[in-house]
Amino acid sequence: MSSALSGMVNQTSAYVAGGVVPFRMGNSHPSLFPYEPLPTGDRDMIITAGNDVQFRKLCEVLGAPELADDPRFAKTGDRTANRELLRPLLVERLKRRPSMEWFRELVAAGVPCGPINTVDEGIKFAEAIGLQPVAIAGEGEAGMPTVRHPLRFSATAPRYKLPPPGLDEHGAEIRRWLAAPPEEEASG
Repeated sequence: MSSALSGMVNQTSAYVAGGVVPFRMGNSHPSLFPYEPLPTGDRDMIITAGNDVQFRKLCEVLGAPELADDPRFAKTGDRTANRELLRPLLVERLKRRPSMEWFRELVAAGVPCGPINTVDEGIKFAEAIGLQPVAIAGEGEAGMPTVRHPLRFSATAPRYKLPPPGLDEHGAEIRRWLAAPPEEEASG
């Protein structure tokens, strides 16, 4: 529960600090727009123009620089308050091209974004951007592909020496451990 409440920090903080009870917004951000999935020519993509500079860059890439100067959309609060007016204007332009074309241009312009992928597309996308998402656990015939740990440390790289155990490979040891009486706690 603590992880869930912490993971919803935008919503939970609005409640505990200001008494604001959030309402259902799907994948939209409560205080920033655009900051949600938007349809493109082939699939949805997340676009997170989290400040006025990023929004201006988004508008320039979309070929609609006038939107960044429109008083209804010029500032973060204005865009958020007028999201229902702005959303269709952005979608109209985004639908003209596929997501990967937009992705390349928007990232080059400094606008955080990414296509929404299926799992297989996500693995391929991670490989394409150099993340090496797959590691082999174990060696030789016993080696098995697994998802690489996302954290990387310069001095302590994760190791994948052992493959996952076979069916009931350690079952007897686990059952003995479960059946053993608890050790007496050391008194302090």
